[in-house]
Amino acid sequence: MAEGSPTVRRRELGALLRKLREDQGMSVKQVTEHLLCSPSKVSRIETGQRGATLRDVRDLCDLYGVTDQAERDHLMTLAREGKQQGWWQSYDLPYSTYVGLEAAAVSIRDYDSAVVPGLLQTAEYARALHEDVAPQLAVPRLTPEAIDQRVDERLRRQELLRRETAPLTFWAVLDEAVLHRIIGSPKIMRAQLDHLIGMSDMPNVTVQVLPYTTGAHAALGSSFNILQFAGPLPDVVYFEGLVGWIYLERSEDIARHRDVFERLAEIALSASESLEVIEKTKRSFGGA
Repeated sequence: MAEGSPTVRRRELGALLRKLREDQGMSVKQVTEHLLCSPSKVSRIETGQRGATLRDVRDLCDLYGVTDQAERDHLMTLAREGKQQGWWQSYDLPYSTYVGLEAAAVSIRDYDSAVVPGLLQTAEYARALHEDVAPQLAVPRLTPEAIDQRVDERLRRQELLRRETAPLTFWAVLDEAVLHRIIGSPKIMRAQLDHLIGMSDMPNVTVQVLPYTTGAHAALGSSFNILQFAGPLPDVVYFEGLVGWIYLERSEDIARHRDVFERLAEIALSASESLEVIEKTKRSFGGA
């Protein structure tokens, strides 16, 4: 939930402070002239990329004419909670912002054209990904200890799907290629697909397969996540790739990706048909 994620608290605080500034008709430059700080500091606070100190919040409240004590206290509380440490921050992840958002999301819609989503991966599959792929991308290469840490982090994140109170709703549409791409070994793939079948039985998890026969579609060559939150925080669209980690928050970008995901879900196999394809592919990898 949101209260467990300092990442979301920072973004919520930033959104509220940005609205207060805009309501006053002030530019970022005007704010920096009053507070004698850099424009990047104000921008990073408003986008949640950095936490605000209690002094920052006090000065901004004074500048924006916030006199209601309850409102000021709420902003101060968000600033305090935004400074707390999430469990994932001890892992030194390059994508820690995403993990913080994921921890606060109430639902995630995931389209993946390359690999099984992290929340549905087995430990062996996750390890094979890092051992086979990460060394080609990371400089310096990940150590065995760092890979152990990444696998552990991935398994801890999956607890979101199993928590007793308000478990995360996860809806994945997977390109059929995800099922056939051998990550690690046929044995690892068989276990991974078996795990995928088991996860599909959970009431809060939906898995659909987009078959090869679909042909061209709106998300061809792409993968993305749409994270939805409770309360006033807007949805976030997330991309991950060679260019880094990208977050889209403009309403038009969110609406476009919602439409694309809904279309993908319409043209994909149904959940029951998808399970049949996953089971058939699993058997193709042999084993008992």
